Amino acid sequence: MKKRFSIYGGLLIAIAVYLFVASPNLNPLFSDGAFFWGALITIIIAIEQLIRANPLKFEQINGKPVVNVNKGNKLSKSAVITVVVIWLAYIIVSIGSSVVFHSSAYRDQLGKPVKKSFDSHMKVLDENQIPVVDKALASKLADKQLGTNTSLGSQVVLGEPTIQQVNGKLVWVVPLHHSGFFKWIANNEGAKGYIIVSATNMNDVEYVGNYQIKIQPNSYFFDDLSRHIRFGKGLFNGITDYSFELDETGKPYWVVTTYKNIRGFSLPEANGIILVDATNGHMEKYKLDEIPAWIDRVQPENFIMNQINNQGKYVHGIFNFSNKEKFMSSEGEIIVYNDNRCYLFTGITSVGSDESTIGFIMVDMITKEPILFEISGSTEYSASKSAEGKVQDLGYTATFPLILNVNGQPTYFMTLKDAEGLIKKYAFVSVKTYGVVGVGDTVAETRKDFDLALEHSGISDGTASDKGKKLLIEGTISRIASEVSGNSTTYSIILDEKKGFIFKVSSDLSKELVLSQPGDKISIEYPEKTTDSVISLLSFDNLEIELKK
Repeated sequence: MKKRFSIYGGLLIAIAVYLFVASPNLNPLFSDGAFFWGALITIIIAIEQLIRANPLKFEQINGKPVVNVNKGNKLSKSAVITVVVIWLAYIIVSIGSSVVFHSSAYRDQLGKPVKKSFDSHMKVLDENQIPVVDKALASKLADKQLGTNTSLGSQVVLGEPTIQQVNGKLVWVVPLHHSGFFKWIANNEGAKGYIIVSATNMNDVEYVGNYQIKIQPNSYFFDDLSRHIRFGKGLFNGITDYSFELDETGKPYWVVTTYKNIRGFSLPEANGIILVDATNGHMEKYKLDEIPAWIDRVQPENFIMNQINNQGKYVHGIFNFSNKEKFMSSEGEIIVYNDNRCYLFTGITSVGSDESTIGFIMVDMITKEPILFEISGSTEYSASKSAEGKVQDLGYTATFPLILNVNGQPTYFMTLKDAEGLIKKYAFVSVKTYGVVGVGDTVAETRKDFDLALEHSGISDGTASDKGKKLLIEGTISRIASEVSGNSTTYSIILDEKKGFIFKVSSDLSKELVLSQPGDKISIEYPEKTTDSVISLLSFDNLEIELKK
């Protein structure tokens, strides 16, 4: 009895240590949970059989200890059968979950994309709201901001930036984490705050220090995010994709996706979130149709990309050796915002083709609704290389392209960085013809260079009909205001004759802008097909001012 008690006591301690350190999923409907319970039952059966068989017998012969092997007791047949059944079931479910038996489920998990027109569905983005700051630059800018506070910089390190929309503004939010165990002990109430980096203006960086980030990934004891959730509301849940988001008041939360498997141990599908208050650890569970409106994304990017590729790979089952109608995602993906919704955006190419796309897929990061734009053209990689080719003498490298609606035309936008990772130039590249490139020092200058390249190529702003037509009108300035963004100044103008519209124009377009004021007569040009209330101008001329040629 004492022997059994000591063995099980040791086993219990070992299990407790494992659960605390690894924080595994204990749900047997998941592969890791099934393996845990299978291993535990196997160990318990083995212990019982060893105790019962007592194979080692200690005796004293002539005063000396001797070990005899007791061959009288054999393993229980029922115990052996139980172990075999457990692991056989595990293997059967693992193999039975594979694509061999469920190719249609793998193919159809994403759902059939809805085909839409790019120029009508993708909102024309204001040039002043283009996200020029990518994840790598956001980290660099946050680190620079952290360096301005020497006392803070010695206590914390940067977490992973997350892009999101907060009160209509597109930003990167970077949490601060404890820099080590002793810093965690000294500041057990939490790391002091987070850093906000504007995605549209690299000069707009703000440190917010009025929140303590107590719950963090890779922290200690029950302040560790994964452990905190596991022993809170997620002990028997599939959990993944830890995203740091702010509500509309600026309060920080961890948005953690919960998921289930559709086929055995395979095909994970998001079914809700666990929302963790980063300041005190309070948790709430939400189903997909209950998600708070301020949360931008729930669907894990790797889930979506796998589902896109499965749809293309198994379009005609697993025995499609001729690759008929097979497709796959292009070299990468990017998070975009369209009409205040968060989407994952990626190009798709035919299997065997690595230079051109057959279309683009955009997936809603809350509802998982897929949208397909059937557009043939260059891949993101080809467009990046084309932009780099325009500045090859400078050695700049292009960031992963963002796709924009430029007067109805799908257009790649990217920044060109130097070896230090700093933005030096911008580039527009036509999706349909990646040799058409515009490069400049400001976004407005780049757009002018791109429009010129379009005209020289014969594409213009629209490849057909009247998409490229422009309107030239005269009017009187009612109101005018300027806004500095990075190295450029943008003017917003309202005309007496068109009070329902705001006309945006960069100072690079005309030297007369800085001298313009209410009451001046002006002549402006803009795309005829523009339907937004905020319109980017193609030309500006103040009729009250005559500059010497």
